[in-house]
Amino acid sequence: MTLREDANRIVSDAITAALPDTAVKKALEGRSFGPGRLVLVALGKAGWQMARSAYDLLGERIEAGVVVTKYQHAKGPIGNFKIVEAGHPVPDENSFSGTRAAIDLVRDLGEDDTVLFLVSGGGSALFEQPLISPEELQGLTGQLLACGADIVEMNTIRKRFSAVKGGRFAQICAPAKVFSIVLSDIIGDPLDMIASGPAYPDSSTSDQAREIARKYNLTLTPKMEELLLQETPKELHNVETHITGSVRQLCRAAAKCCEELGYEPHILTASLCCEAREAGSFLSSIAQYHQDCDHSLAFIAGGETVVHLTGKGLGGRNQELALAGAAGIAGLPATALFSVGSDGTDGPTDAAGGYVDNTTFETLKEAGTDVFEVLRQNDSYHALERCGGLIRTGATGTNVNDVAVLLLRR
Repeated sequence: MTLREDANRIVSDAITAALPDTAVKKALEGRSFGPGRLVLVALGKAGWQMARSAYDLLGERIEAGVVVTKYQHAKGPIGNFKIVEAGHPVPDENSFSGTRAAIDLVRDLGEDDTVLFLVSGGGSALFEQPLISPEELQGLTGQLLACGADIVEMNTIRKRFSAVKGGRFAQICAPAKVFSIVLSDIIGDPLDMIASGPAYPDSSTSDQAREIARKYNLTLTPKMEELLLQETPKELHNVETHITGSVRQLCRAAAKCCEELGYEPHILTASLCCEAREAGSFLSSIAQYHQDCDHSLAFIAGGETVVHLTGKGLGGRNQELALAGAAGIAGLPATALFSVGSDGTDGPTDAAGGYVDNTTFETLKEAGTDVFEVLRQNDSYHALERCGGLIRTGATGTNVNDVAVLLLRR
């Protein structure tokens, strides 16, 4: 097998192991929801997959359901559920209409009823009823994405301008009980930050929100400034939460596959959170240090890097990470670096991530492509497309951060 074939196998095995099906069914097996109504609300990039798993187990015991997921992430009908595909990472009218449908479903439930609430990453954009105009919300989201704010900073801000984030959706469900199953896409699994915590008490404060707004010099209207001062719910008494899946699981699955392919795997971290370019450069430095090793090695890093936009090109954090490592591994024997998003989408592109090896830098140079200029323009997508370095998986049905892998084959 070639290095690229090894990479494809590792990506496939890791993502398959991170699918939420088994975990959702395990959380529900033997669970009694009492005599009242049972309705389902699922949101996020893995929303359809999680809802399908729940329906396979509970069937028509679920009276009705609403699923709000990203465009091209739904894979067909599920019972009588309403399935809405919507905008991500910037919310759109479908985000708002899907959320209104979920609110209508739960608004008049009684204390004997239960909302089965399935949450996955991407829900912050997909599940939204804004307290400001849609245009203001979309503009704010664009500002946060462009300035390189991390996901916790973004969600701390977004909670202040939403009628469903920061525990407020659970308040709408009351007096009904909320049984929440959460697929984590944030390092450390902070339940109040995953999808901005619609059904979990909020640990962030208005002081923190204002500090983030100052840090990134966000442009806010007077109404938005006023909303920043409001606190979100700190206690919820109608919610039971189970967390399932994480980037650790993704890394372990990648390591297991590497070992099966003959590599000695080393998981460096499951908390990678630096600039994408820095991560790529660091992994290439590891490759340089271990060139004298007499057996095959694999170094694995999970997490979620960030990109500060300096140009107007096309790409994503995983593509940028991979391309940033191309110069450092250029000319090294049998060395490759790749990085993928477990949801199958990297930034505003149709790729899940990027792959480079010891020949990529020279191949691009011979084609007249300056890798360093490409990185300055944030145009990793087009550069990787030219050399066959894009990794495309399509929507995967899960979302547990990213994984980057460095391979040294001997």
